Order: sequence, then structure tokens, then C-alpha cells
Amino acid sequence: MLGSLALLSVAALAHSANAISYFIDASSYISDWIPVNYTTEGNWPSNTVPAQQEIVKAADYWNQQGPWSVMNKSIIAPTGDPHDYLSWSPYWWPDCSNVHNTTELTEQQIMTQCNYYQRDGEFNPDRTLVNDTGSFAVLSSAVFYNVLAYRITGDETYAGKASHFIDTWFVNNDTYMNPNLEYSQVIRGANGTGTGAHTGVLDLHCITKIVSGILVMRATGAQSWTPALDSGMVAWTNKYLVWLTTNPIAMGEKAAPNNHGSFYFSQLASLQILVGDYAGASNTLKEYYTGIYQAQITKTGEQPFEATRTRAYHYRSYNAGAVITLNRIADYLKTMNGWDTKTSQGVNIQAAVDFAMTVPPDDEGPTEAYPNIAAIASHYGDPDGKYASWLKSHEATYPGEAWFFWNQPFSDSGIQVHIDDTGNILAGAGPAPSSSSSASSSSNGNKTNAASSSVSSSGWTAKVVMAVVAAGFATLL
Repeated sequence: MLGSLALLSVAALAHSANAISYFIDASSYISDWIPVNYTTEGNWPSNTVPAQQEIVKAADYWNQQGPWSVMNKSIIAPTGDPHDYLSWSPYWWPDCSNVHNTTELTEQQIMTQCNYYQRDGEFNPDRTLVNDTGSFAVLSSAVFYNVLAYRITGDETYAGKASHFIDTWFVNNDTYMNPNLEYSQVIRGANGTGTGAHTGVLDLHCITKIVSGILVMRATGAQSWTPALDSGMVAWTNKYLVWLTTNPIAMGEKAAPNNHGSFYFSQLASLQILVGDYAGASNTLKEYYTGIYQAQITKTGEQPFEATRTRAYHYRSYNAGAVITLNRIADYLKTMNGWDTKTSQGVNIQAAVDFAMTVPPDDEGPTEAYPNIAAIASHYGDPDGKYASWLKSHEATYPGEAWFFWNQPFSDSGIQVHIDDTGNILAGAGPAPSSSSSASSSSNGNKTNAASSSVSSSGWTAKVVMAVVAAGFATLL
């Protein structure tokens, strides 16, 4: 008998190179929410100009890659319908000791005849052979950055790109995704489920980026976001909401006490806002804050449901990001204050992020904690400078990161940075922008804008490769 663990062949693993096109800088994979009023009003602090430039270059990079669709996969869900979303459970690995084979198994035989078992936090690299998960993650960021770039530059082209990406994934008759996650995070093998797992609902947690982007385009009257496209997106969302609020798979995710549950509520509330169900969204937030949130943060700031996982540093940041997104959704609705809502042990999200800052990062590094720290500082203030000092000690060019733009007000620690032509963030003021490479400020009301609208892709390619190495070709779940 061959070895009990059947590993992916080198040739098959090479297919995972496709994952490079699916990942972005590690600071922005978490679900986020564009602060709509801040973004639409346009009078942004002058120290956010480098971050604005980074956003525009990110949008330009992703515009060379898309669009994305569930149709762009070679492996189809058991229904035979290519419009069905499909992903494989990332932490499940084959153990072929049950097969008693005497010759090497093919990949198909491994996936169907071997038993699969869970190794929490360890990604099976062959999950990217079908990667609707990665495609959606990048789609959401491409929309997010393009909407921001549209506001920063006043260039309708970016709104057009965002609209096209949304249309391709959700609305277009040839390329749309069926509005359900029946086959998300399927466990393969002889002992597999054949259908999706409740954990697969997490695959669409980044939809909050798309929803907030649509709200900005609605608020600013973006010409590319047409009434027909808006109606099509609302129709898709209404169908998906029925699945999300009634299907047993989705209900399993709603009941999860950890980050899975948090992301379920942020996803649901954002989509309810999109279709105009503001009362429903408010009730969703209330259910979260009075429900699973109450046990998510202890009096020390620890997040017990994340701390027990194999990658606790990551999961602390992950759930904190979900809570911050929920707080921003609550800000948009203006029906409650999530930031000051306390858990059963008398603390809020600030305590969780403060605690996480004291924990040494694991091998993945501290990068994913940065946006959370900036978000906390921008809301609660940073009178003693501890948040700015922490970021400066870990990332000396943090004012050039994209997230610095929407996490305001927040100090830049007096750091001067500039963005080069390839999207790299460099120390120092850099050369003064020429009139030909600066975006006009007249169309968006931003009097401090100097965001270049031209980009070479190599800098952002490097960011993608570094993120892939750090994450192990991971969709970070």
C-alpha cells in the first residue's frame, strides 16, 4: 500500500499559481465598509494623499485582471450548473488508508475514494483548483478600490469598472452566480458531505465592501451605476437573502459564536441595507450585539473563541475586523452605537484590539492587525499616541497604506511617505507630482488630492506575491 496520506502532485500544485491573481495586500482581505459620508463629502486630510495614490494604483492593478465570474472554473458543482458557486473546505485533507490501493491514485480518485479529515488552520493547497472563493475576494476588493478611486480622482472610468465587475458576477445572464451557497466549502472524499458546510457562508463575507461601494455610487450619482444595474443587483440580493435567512446551512453559520457568526451578521445587515430594509438591518445588528457579541470579548480583552484556534493571532484580528465592520454599518444606519456597546464582561472592541497589540504575532506577522488599530484610533482617539507609536514601530511607512485613507482622523506620526510609479510605499516626501500625473480636484471637492491615475503593475504584483507567500495561497478563513 502506498503512503496513507495522498498528497497533491507537483503538476497539480502548479495550478495553484492561479491563486496569485486572487490575492491582494494582506491589509485589506478582511471584510470592510467604506465610510459613506466621509467618502462622498470629499474634504479629506492632506496627510492622506499618499494613501489616496496607493488606492488609485491598486484599482489600476486590479483593472488589468478582471472581471471575475463563477463561470471561470473547470470543476462544476454536483448540480452540473456552472452558475453554482463552488469551493472546497480548506482545512480538510485526504487520508487514503481506507482505499488499500497498490498503485498511485489519480487526483480524481483521491477526491472521491479517500476519507478526508480536518487539520485546523492548515490549508490543503489543492483547494485552489476550484477557487470561486479567491475570485470573490478579489472582486470585492476591486470594487472597493475602484469606487474609492472614482471618488478620489473624479474619473467615471473607475465607477465604470466597479459597475462592470458587479454586473459580471451578479447580474449578467451569461455569467451570474446563482443566489445561494449550497456548495460552498464542500468536504470531499468518501466520507464527504456532497453539499456545502455552514462555514462556507463565510466565503461571501467580503460582500460588505461591494455593498458600501454601491452606496457611494448611488449617493454620488455615478453614471455607470445605472437604474437597470441597480435593479438587477437588488433582485439578486433579495433572492439571496431568502436563502441566507432560511436555509439550514446559513442558519448553522448564524449560530456560530466566533468570527463566523460575526461575519454572518455583517453580511446580512449590509445586504438588508442594499435592498432598503433598514428596519431589518437594525434588527440584525441588535440581534448580534445582544446575542453572540456578549461572549466574544472578556474583561481582559481576550477573544476566547478565537484564542483557542491554531492561528489565534490571525483569528483575533479576523473577528475584530468583523466587529469593526458591524460598528460602521451601525454608524451608517444611525440607529445604535456599536462602538460603545459592551459585552457581558463590560468591555468593547477597543479592549479586544488593545489586548491583541500585546500578543506577539505568529509566523504570519502583524500586518492584518494594522487596519484594526487605525480604526480604533480613528474612532476612540489616540491622546497618548499609543496606537500611532505601535504602528510606527511595526510599519514605518503606514501613512501610505490604503487603509490610512478611510481610518480618519488619525495621526501620521510625522512620517513623510510617497508612492512610486509601481505602487511601492517609500519613505520620504518624494518628487512633487507633475500636473499631468495628478488627478483633478475640481470634480470631487477634494482640495488636497494628488493621486496619480497611471500605474505600472510590478509594485502591486510584488504585494500580491508577498501576500500569497504569507498566507500560503490562503483564503484566510
